[in-house]
Amino acid sequence: MPVYRTGIANSTKGISGISSTPNLQDQISNLKSQITFARVTDIVLNNQHPQFNIVGQYNGIGAIFYEIVNAVGKTSGNNFALPYNAQLKTYPLVNEIVLLINSPSSQQGELSSNSSYFYMSPLALWNHPHHDAYPNPITTGAALNQNQDYISNGEGNVRRVEDGSTEINLNYKNFPNQSQDNFIEESNIHPLLPFTGDSLLEGRFGQSIRFSHTTLKQTSNIQNNWSSAGKNTDPITIIRNGQPTNVSDKGWIPITENINNDLASIYLTSYQKIPFSIANENFISYTTPPTTPSQFVNPQIILNSDRIVLNAKTDSVLISGQNSVSISSNNSVNIESTSEIDIASKLVKLGSSNASQAVLRGDETVEYLKILITELQNLSEALKVIQDWPGGVPAPNPIILTTANSSLQVFQTIYNEIDSIKSKIVKTV
Repeated sequence: MPVYRTGIANSTKGISGISSTPNLQDQISNLKSQITFARVTDIVLNNQHPQFNIVGQYNGIGAIFYEIVNAVGKTSGNNFALPYNAQLKTYPLVNEIVLLINSPSSQQGELSSNSSYFYMSPLALWNHPHHDAYPNPITTGAALNQNQDYISNGEGNVRRVEDGSTEINLNYKNFPNQSQDNFIEESNIHPLLPFTGDSLLEGRFGQSIRFSHTTLKQTSNIQNNWSSAGKNTDPITIIRNGQPTNVSDKGWIPITENINNDLASIYLTSYQKIPFSIANENFISYTTPPTTPSQFVNPQIILNSDRIVLNAKTDSVLISGQNSVSISSNNSVNIESTSEIDIASKLVKLGSSNASQAVLRGDETVEYLKILITELQNLSEALKVIQDWPGGVPAPNPIILTTANSSLQVFQTIYNEIDSIKSKIVKTV
């Protein structure tokens, strides 16, 4: 019966120093020689880095130079390590610790013994998404427990930054590169507080994706704002970019998302109630207003930020709703088109949901007005010939004649200009 081996032992098969013997002790010993911990001293992120050509130009983007942890003076020299995963990368900062794995290199086909180091994501020494740097206490001249930003809790050091920064070098060590000298440590970046069963993806600056669920059993100190309805295990996905601007400076204390205060959020809910109100919830155009977002307990998607832009580069933006589509503002609603705006409905109400007065059809109204003016002109012409008979002698009535002539001029002017009152933009059926 064939035996199929999986895992790290199988993946290292064929690498120099890895034996195919089934002896577990030998396998462990050989494996230890292929894995080591290293402190990042520099990283190549663009073509401005002094070592850009050394690492293979653009093929070496993300390459790190390093020093072996607990090996004084043992640096990589011109050797470097590349990211282990080309599809999902977390680029380390200088002084962060990474796990190096000795694996086949790109020259494996030319020389089977060739191998290179590849690095995994930075170790979570402080278990904090902003950074997990750990400077070399020997080369920096002071042990970490002498730094006020690091406090011993009996089991090791914990990071407690309250003065704005730990003054750790996070950008480069041996190869200055101004284009990469831009990571500034912030003391108020908080990790997310997890809940049972959560999957979290956190960036270094308050960005995050949370795959979570409703957690009904909460204490007053440990709670979230999406679990007031539904049942446990109702799924929710929260995408957040930027934490609140008024967040505490005690960045080591975990927080939960806040849709009203986070800089930008996308909530994909199932049966949660989200404490969120849109800018205008008057709904005065409705006879039966829709349920507000904060009271809706069925699946919904909420986008919230200072501005939201929807744009279709080559085709259309389609907004459709089974019941209604609400567009509201506290100031103005502006609809523009360089061609035309078409509104089609069985009934269009303007100004109020109770509107009952009909809108006149412009073309037909003008035609009726022309007929009316023509008849008034005819009447005025008839009035012009009316005569009085003072002393038995016929004579024009001067008052009627003057009025008729004046009216004829007015009627003719209106008739000539009446087509201009029709809108050239707004049309109706």
